[in-house]
Amino acid sequence: MNDIDTDITRNRAAGAAVTAFAPASVGNIGVGFDLLGHTIEGPGDRATVRRIDTPEVRIVAIEGEVAGAKQLPLQAERNTAGRALIELRQRHGIAHGFELRLHKGIALGSGLGGSAASCVAALVAANAVLDAPLTRDELYPLALVGEAVASGSVHGDNVAPMLLGGVVLATPTRMIALAAPPLFCAVVHPAFVLETRRAREALAAPYPLADFVRQSEHLALFLSGLARGDQALIGEGLRDVLVEPRRAALIPGFAAVRDAALSHGALGASISGAGPTVFGWFAERERAEAASRDMQAAFAQADLHSTAWVSPVNGPRAEVVG
Repeated sequence: MNDIDTDITRNRAAGAAVTAFAPASVGNIGVGFDLLGHTIEGPGDRATVRRIDTPEVRIVAIEGEVAGAKQLPLQAERNTAGRALIELRQRHGIAHGFELRLHKGIALGSGLGGSAASCVAALVAANAVLDAPLTRDELYPLALVGEAVASGSVHGDNVAPMLLGGVVLATPTRMIALAAPPLFCAVVHPAFVLETRRAREALAAPYPLADFVRQSEHLALFLSGLARGDQALIGEGLRDVLVEPRRAALIPGFAAVRDAALSHGALGASISGAGPTVFGWFAERERAEAASRDMQAAFAQADLHSTAWVSPVNGPRAEVVG
């Protein structure tokens, strides 16, 4: 697939509209805080971008059945998608503007990259109406600026996998696709909102040097396992000793949900992004599906209804869909 998205010429005239879909993501993948992420099949956000003559970015509607979607800001500079399109115009000297309509399919405060998905979907759609479309690498810094509106910091563990698909290593300056063996992910989202900013506040305490050393060891094992296709190394590495212990108390029933995944042979299980979604990696889809049911049962014991998805770890990337 070409790095530059290609679309027919009619998309580049004033008034042309394009819709793009960006999938949900598992941020951090436990061991890689603000560095690693992967996409999943299933939920996602849609953005429809119309090219307009006036030199502005305007959001005309935010739709969807997701709770709180209609309370998201319509002011472009305060919205992750709108801010990314403002950055696109400014950095690349684009004379025309964009009209944006968002459809939210990812629950707010879910730990599934909802703010990032809106941002990436908008950029991919807007890119399709440009006279000279940009590469995904060129879209990345724009996505970082947009995502920072919601998270309060620059990190690409959600936007990068959405732009590239699959498992991605994201730094402030680059995104690197990582080959992963054909594994499966069980992702269980409880009906509970955990705001990213609150989840980040839980990380303010100092960390012992020994914990940094252990986490570095786990990250090295995990990345080596991916590179070698070695499930044993991946499992040894998928252990978070820095972030998970500080955020676990923010998620009702977390320990029981994680243990349910591990009881079905998960290579590892942890918090997706800032939470409260919990994920596990599995060698077989059947194990992932069985685990997802018991993970939901564990959330039910904490009086939380939940939704589950099972997806290949090598999930899709954001694409134009209409």
